[in-house]
Amino acid sequence: MYLLFMPGIVYFLIFAYIPFYGLLIAFKDFQMYKGIWASPWVGFDNFVYIFSSEKFQQVFKNTISIHMYRLIAGFPIPILFALLLNEVRRMWFKRWVQTITYFPHFLSWVVFSGIVINFIGPIGIINTILKGYGMEPINFLTSPGMFQALLVITGILKEFGWGAIIYLAALSAIDPHLFEAARVDGASKLRQIWHVTLPGLRPMIVLLLVLNLGHLMDAGFDQIYMLYNPAVLDVADIIDTYVYRVGLLDANFEVATAVGLFKGFVGLILIVAANSIVKKLEGRSLW
Repeated sequence: MYLLFMPGIVYFLIFAYIPFYGLLIAFKDFQMYKGIWASPWVGFDNFVYIFSSEKFQQVFKNTISIHMYRLIAGFPIPILFALLLNEVRRMWFKRWVQTITYFPHFLSWVVFSGIVINFIGPIGIINTILKGYGMEPINFLTSPGMFQALLVITGILKEFGWGAIIYLAALSAIDPHLFEAARVDGASKLRQIWHVTLPGLRPMIVLLLVLNLGHLMDAGFDQIYMLYNPAVLDVADIIDTYVYRVGLLDANFEVATAVGLFKGFVGLILIVAANSIVKKLEGRSLW
């Protein structure tokens, strides 16, 4: 048994724990030719710099707002889709719908964003149709007021089918006798969903919600990097794109590491706090 565990342990040691050494860069004036250890210590100066930066405050706000929009608008969608799909009795239709909705998950954001741009870009299908009817084109990708909503909608379209898999699995574990008892008591389909299905899904909903809260500082680098542009930078720039520009393009590794460490620390606090709250309310937790 221990031998079977070894490949996983070695993997996490190499790719998860040993890289923690690089976090020292956040507390140093990193100079590449000197290396991490020999670079001079600066304490918390890098953190003072990012917290006093107006740009970081803006990207922090954007990250939180985009993730919260996704949580509020996107989290219930896979649940509702799973409930609807569970009521389909024709298996060929159910499989056909599942295949279509699952498929976008397997596309990278490079491909999926290209599809999105072909639909809503300046010369995309929608604007071409609008022009054909003598209407003004809509600047979906360059409108700051629409861009965050666009991110949420395209993110839901790509992932809601895949997210429903977990809920469908949880639905299959609910005792069928509970539904029979509800029907005998005269419960309608909606009443069965409310009193039997949703309580059966509640543990899984709580689990995924806790995990989702732990990723509050993640707003989807791949999606935003492929879709954003200078016209929407004020509302689209997030922590991950900021780290990419500062760390890789500007070679300011210490500031980028400090931002990444702050992001991980906040995520840790959030997931521990959310887990504690759920444990008190539900009597169950992740650990």
